[in-house]
Amino acid sequence: MTGTPEVATVETDVLVIGTGGGGLRAAIAAHDAGARVLVLGKRGRRDAHTVLAAGGMNAALATVDPEDSWQQHFADTLREGYLLGHPRVAEIMAREAPAAVRELESWGCPFARTPSGEIDQRYFGAHTYRRTCYVGDETGKGIVHTLADRVEGLAIPIEERRYVASLLMDGDRCVGAFAFDLHTGARTAYRAGSVVLATGGHTSLWHPNTSRVGENYGEGMALALEAGCRLMDMELVQFHPTGLVAPPEMAGTLVTEAVRGEGGRLFNAAGERYMERYDAARMELSTRDRVALANYTEIVEGRGGPNGGVFLDVSHRGRDYIMEKLPKMYRQLLSFQGVDISKEPMEVAPTAHYSMGGIAVEPETHATDVPGLFAVGECATGLHGANRLGGNSLTDIMVFGRRAGEAAAARADLRGSTVDAVERAGASLDGIRSGEERAENLQGELRELMWTHCGVVRDEDRLTEGLRLLDDLQERAAEVAVQGTGDVAATLDLRAALTTAAVTLRCARERRETRGCHNRTDHPSTEPGFAVNFYARRMGEAIEVWSEPVPPIPGPLCPLVDACVAAGEPDPAGRLLE
Repeated sequence: MTGTPEVATVETDVLVIGTGGGGLRAAIAAHDAGARVLVLGKRGRRDAHTVLAAGGMNAALATVDPEDSWQQHFADTLREGYLLGHPRVAEIMAREAPAAVRELESWGCPFARTPSGEIDQRYFGAHTYRRTCYVGDETGKGIVHTLADRVEGLAIPIEERRYVASLLMDGDRCVGAFAFDLHTGARTAYRAGSVVLATGGHTSLWHPNTSRVGENYGEGMALALEAGCRLMDMELVQFHPTGLVAPPEMAGTLVTEAVRGEGGRLFNAAGERYMERYDAARMELSTRDRVALANYTEIVEGRGGPNGGVFLDVSHRGRDYIMEKLPKMYRQLLSFQGVDISKEPMEVAPTAHYSMGGIAVEPETHATDVPGLFAVGECATGLHGANRLGGNSLTDIMVFGRRAGEAAAARADLRGSTVDAVERAGASLDGIRSGEERAENLQGELRELMWTHCGVVRDEDRLTEGLRLLDDLQERAAEVAVQGTGDVAATLDLRAALTTAAVTLRCARERRETRGCHNRTDHPSTEPGFAVNFYARRMGEAIEVWSEPVPPIPGPLCPLVDACVAAGEPDPAGRLLE
């Protein structure tokens, strides 16, 4: 961008950044609380990343397993997170999940039904009972479309294809955002009483990953860090056990956990059902981190298939069952690979899938450290700990999207000035100079760096070398070729990715233990002294990292969590495999 482009000004009570499930639910809540609301999105409102969340949404409805309860859901969540999740966040989520599902049901979400007409529930890995509600294997799509219909019915405005380049600050308060149109480059300053970030995670920093091009570079996390927020647990990234390995352009594409939840079995190239060696009690329905590490180990030790993966087989369920429960997977595999999963296995490998870490928030409202700024969904943290319980992400966005939207409406304050902040934001964009490097090439190098040095397995030497290599990428990123609006967006994506990569590598080096998704070959044990959350904040040009103890579990809930942890390996989910 050259010259001094004009900047339009728009004013609203609540500005929501992100058109995924969390953003749309926050917008509905703020509107229902009486606020003027405006939503900005990089993509279309029905094409946000949430649509890729295939398998289901958790809630202790007890429609299939009457023994289930919100307390057990709470305990399973903390156990799966290796006790790094914040108990109050998990309690709120588990308590309010059933109402969130019923709300979606009342708005028309087409959840699968039992023969008696109740909402059906399936197993996901590490659940004590069946509590995952689903829309075939396109649950995220069903939820986003339901929310989008609701937003449109309420006439809440959405501006699509907008790139938020910076947050507008008046002192220590967030008073809006500065964005440009991804097609025309036209700039707009959005003056807002409060802002909700719902911008997704940072899994595009790895290759392979389940993100789509142009998404999940940690954009919201980087914006929040620059505004003065703390980031927390950025080293805790979930590598999903099963992503496609071929064709190359589809590498990393998610094969939903619903395949294993519906009875899918894992085999290596020798035909061994190898999960017996890693978790004989739960087998394929073990925790995601264990299955991912098992798959990774089988591959690196030479027992993988021709494309460097292991084999996931659900063919014993038969075509009719697969078409009822897993129709999208059936169509995708037939289209991508020519594989008929009702007759043959699919080849899969671990893939970067979900950011458990993110922006530190207050549990009740998801307010950040910065007055006027809230965060929800994958860009926020506190719920998932060191390993996300499958199906909790969609519950997270519904429960805390509502809470963040209500709080943002209640605390909206339009008294701040945006004049100086708009000038700074415009000057920052104008200051992007053009060089010889390509942002896409540097993103590719960053992905390989993070996979090699901060992937499924890690150690001190690799993490330190990764930080050294990252410094080189940072220098080269200052010389990116910029010839149009698309290049500006790619440059800002790259800057966000480099920022969040630096925090991730530093936190990963500090966590000198193995816990959940974080596997340190030089520190292979889980250490009680590391039952802490690692935080990071910007101090001038430097990033400061420190740790704090995880908040205590409320007394009345301790016995259930203790029993759940002590039980360890056995899990009634094993019944599914009989």
